[in-house]
Amino acid sequence: MSSEAAISEKLAQVQDEETLHTRAVVFPDDYGDIHEEKITHGVPRPKGPEMKREMTKEDKELAAAGYGHLDEEKKGKDKSSGPKFENVDIHEHQLSLKELASALETDFEHKDPGNSHGLTAEEAKVRLTRDGRNVLTPPKKKSAFRKYLDCLLTMFNILLVIAGILEYILLGIDFKDNFANTYLGGILIGVAFLNAFIEFYQMQKSEAILASFLAMIPPSCHVVRDGSITSIPAADLVKGDVVLLRTGDKTPADVIIFSSTELKVDNSNLTGESEAQERFATYDGCKSRPVEATNLVFNSTLIVNGEGWGVVVRTGDHTLIGQIAALTGGESGNQSPLAIEIGRFVMMISSIAIVFAVVFFAVGISTVYKGKAAQTVTFAVSILVAFVPEGLPSVVTLLLSIAAKRMAQQNVLVKDLQGVETLGTLTLLATDKTGTLTRNQMTVTNLWSGGKMYTAFQSNNDSETTEAFSINAPGMREMVDIAALNSRVKFDKMDLPFEQRAILGDATETGLTRFAGRHIGDYDKAQKEFPKVFEIPFNSSNKWALVILNKPHEDGNLTLYIKGAPERVLAKCSTYLNDGRVEPMSDDFKKLYDEAYNYMASRGHRVIACAQKLLPASAYGPSHAFSKKDGEYPSTDYCFCGLISLEDPPKHGVREAIGTLRLAGIKVMMVTGDHPKTAEAIARKINLILGDTKETLSARTGRPVEEIYEDEVDAVVVHGDDIDGLQGWQWDQIFAKNEIVFARTSPQHKLEIVKHAQALGHIVGVTGDGVNDSPALKKADLGIAMNISGSDVSKEAANMILLDDNFASTVKGVAEGRQIFVNLKRSIQYTMTHITPEVIPQLLYVVVPIPLPLSAILILVIDLGFELFVALSFAWDKPETEDGLMRMSPRKPVNDRTIMALKTRALERTKTLRRDTENQEVIQPSKISVWKNKLKQYTTRRYWVELLSPAEGETLVDGKLLSYSYIEAGLIETLGTLVAYFVVFFKNGFSPSDLRKAQQASIHQAYFTNSSPDFINYRGEVITASKQVDALAQAQSIVYLSIFIIQCFNVFAVKAKFSFPFGKSIVGNVWNFVGIFAGACLGMFIVYTPPLHVVFGGTDKLSPLYWLIPAAFGVLLLVWSSVRVLFLRKGIEQSRVKDIKGLMMFPTMRTMSMRSKH
Repeated sequence: MSSEAAISEKLAQVQDEETLHTRAVVFPDDYGDIHEEKITHGVPRPKGPEMKREMTKEDKELAAAGYGHLDEEKKGKDKSSGPKFENVDIHEHQLSLKELASALETDFEHKDPGNSHGLTAEEAKVRLTRDGRNVLTPPKKKSAFRKYLDCLLTMFNILLVIAGILEYILLGIDFKDNFANTYLGGILIGVAFLNAFIEFYQMQKSEAILASFLAMIPPSCHVVRDGSITSIPAADLVKGDVVLLRTGDKTPADVIIFSSTELKVDNSNLTGESEAQERFATYDGCKSRPVEATNLVFNSTLIVNGEGWGVVVRTGDHTLIGQIAALTGGESGNQSPLAIEIGRFVMMISSIAIVFAVVFFAVGISTVYKGKAAQTVTFAVSILVAFVPEGLPSVVTLLLSIAAKRMAQQNVLVKDLQGVETLGTLTLLATDKTGTLTRNQMTVTNLWSGGKMYTAFQSNNDSETTEAFSINAPGMREMVDIAALNSRVKFDKMDLPFEQRAILGDATETGLTRFAGRHIGDYDKAQKEFPKVFEIPFNSSNKWALVILNKPHEDGNLTLYIKGAPERVLAKCSTYLNDGRVEPMSDDFKKLYDEAYNYMASRGHRVIACAQKLLPASAYGPSHAFSKKDGEYPSTDYCFCGLISLEDPPKHGVREAIGTLRLAGIKVMMVTGDHPKTAEAIARKINLILGDTKETLSARTGRPVEEIYEDEVDAVVVHGDDIDGLQGWQWDQIFAKNEIVFARTSPQHKLEIVKHAQALGHIVGVTGDGVNDSPALKKADLGIAMNISGSDVSKEAANMILLDDNFASTVKGVAEGRQIFVNLKRSIQYTMTHITPEVIPQLLYVVVPIPLPLSAILILVIDLGFELFVALSFAWDKPETEDGLMRMSPRKPVNDRTIMALKTRALERTKTLRRDTENQEVIQPSKISVWKNKLKQYTTRRYWVELLSPAEGETLVDGKLLSYSYIEAGLIETLGTLVAYFVVFFKNGFSPSDLRKAQQASIHQAYFTNSSPDFINYRGEVITASKQVDALAQAQSIVYLSIFIIQCFNVFAVKAKFSFPFGKSIVGNVWNFVGIFAGACLGMFIVYTPPLHVVFGGTDKLSPLYWLIPAAFGVLLLVWSSVRVLFLRKGIEQSRVKDIKGLMMFPTMRTMSMRSKH
């Protein structure tokens, strides 16, 4: 069997089965140097895969197919050459620190930066007035005229303008016969310009609203003024200000570094360098070019490691980035999925309109008009106008703007209007833990040393053997010293008591410092008494922080302290502290360590290990030079002091929010840098994991992990060390699980997870608050950042910002996103319904023929009159049911069938690519080859099968919508308008046969004009020209009003999906009635106002009793809508997400506040 046939067979198999089970697998352990984390319940991680069946070559090819483009991206990633820096005017980096302080007239301390005085508040105010605010001139954007032109040059408007110009050309050819078209041509062109203006105005208004919201979250920075560290808006920074830069900060101006520790900067947005660059102080200045200066940090670059103190030398447009035009120009032209869908819809409708207009022109000129080209063109124009929903682009923009404003009131800021709807399409949400799901408020809970567990607060949750913490207990003094002295926290004010100071540092450091400050005595005295000699700050690759202090002991003056991830710290230790004695590590100790670690981590606590080394004076004298680069510092044979656990409780409402998202069919997974056990414990508290993993199932049943198959468990915890080696089929198995946690991940891992999820067709949302989340936030379909706790970097990378840092706001956003899609769809469905009653009467006018039921001008009044009011009112529609759309699957769900279809297509594309025979890299085809293959695909069976196969999920304009608008409701409206049309004519003396007879005779002598001859009807009555004109005016007026009246009923009929078109949820939108009232006023004004009869052809003689005819058909439409609900109900019920057993939809509680019920 060929591979292609095997793929087809597999696809058919998946379509028949609910779930495709592949094989169970345990990921091989390729990282043998770290074992502590990978031992679960005493059972080492088994090597290699365990299979239920062998994987064929076709299986492997198919599994890898969907991820092929990710490998090509890695290979073909070009490094940006970056902009040209030759003409940059920056020279301050060449000055010595002494000259710099003098030139800037500021005060900073090179050796003890924390004691820098900086500028005074008065001097800063003077300089701000003199130099201006620290803001860049906004990038050059499109002018208002250009934006308006873009709105005008849409397909719908172009068609209207062309139609209007055609009318004026006809006027020039034969002025007398075509004089009536003067109004039509002017209105068509005017409508196009008005439509463009509405869209342009709303766009400008939306941009202004978004700009005002973004102003609510200005970038801030830490600055030293009058000797105190304070946080100010970056825009208020001036030359000479002393600033503190820390990991996660966005550099607020061009800064010369005068003191730093392991400071690294990401200059990729300036120079294209992918590697972070180290920056440090140079006392005598740096003579290199500005871009290569090691003591200069540029505005808008990102601090990715360490910290530094610097002095501001350039602000605003005088900074490097302000001087490079290439960096400040241009706007991105990316289109959202919704914009692409709307664009396709517009092109489809426009194409249909053009085709019908051409066909009707051909039919008209050969039948009714018999060679009268001018009249036929006007008729074709009316067909074109009937098909084009002219106001739709404006309605879409208005609907999204209203939704964005409504979301902002719920503290969800959307940077891009289309992002409102994107949130509603999410199928997978990857979320960080610390600061996003948890409060980022660490509190020390337990300490363990020498085999004994201590509790830092009174709690009934601890075991009976847990003792209350005492500083005098063995090992506790050492751990408190490590927490206090191996720290990089800063305080806003040093003149306040320790308890009243605000701590500037991450949550873990803050928690440890608060705890140590309560027990160490005089915190400030300890810092000064034991100064730092050497330091390596914590970073995401080391996962530990090390410091060497001038702290005397029996064998010397230097003491080394290290704290960090337990497995990393333990790997560096050879001894441990036991009741004040140093003893060599043993298997018994490691067993006690595992028990303590599991006890702490299984409660969802973050666990930090502490170790020390007393450096002997014989090897490390007072003048010993330590260096990280050369490994010139002690890195082994430490003494393990113990473990400290800190609790970061889940945020209020997170558990219910995740439960709600899961019930909405969205897969929620945690991606964190924490230990797997800690991550799993938190995940179980917040509804993220409910079922068994292989490890928990093994512990519960006593079966070995390697004997448990993948289809037996629905949850998985993946270690970050395994991610780099995962193959395609392993990624498939991970994402097939409903409950996923990735632990010990790096920023690059987070990015890879997002890419692989997107490769399977997922619409991925990422929530995060740290600099390590920013690559994933940027790559995701929707990046969601935290405002209060989030770094500037994460907020810049995200598409959406939670202003109150409340993860539960995501639920509101998803509900709003789903509802706005429904409202958009209802609006389009409502708007498209009137096309059939506009077009079919025109067809009868040509084919039967009958007098023209609806003029082109009245069609325009429908499309841009009452339709615009009512279509816009759908923006305020509420959910149809109590739980709204939050129990329905996402509109484009990802399942085995969609994944298999996607992979099959990807595999076919892969096979058609030409590759280099030596390195197997893809050879890009020529443009001719691309066009040749495009033309060739139309002759293949596969192309037509894919094109005609029903799309998985729901699109904005799908078959059901078109069926309802064009056929079901469209035909009911058509019947209603035609019945009213014929009844009005009948009451005026014209039977249907009379109408046909009069219209056929119009070829030789025109009826229904002021100069028409008398007409003798079927009863032999004579109808004069004036009565003929009045009869036609009444008939056209009732057609116009019939469409309006039936559309009033249609407002409620289009809402009926889950329930019948009655009840509070359907008629509860008061704006629907406002729209209907506005449309009614317009209709009465046009039909019954005599001065307007010249333009629109209305009449004040039309009896209101005729309105009852379309009202009856409106009731019929509601009846049909109710029947339709019964037909569709089964399918809708099937798309509802089933209840999830074990969900806890009640608030979480802090561990320390819980009390045992025993």
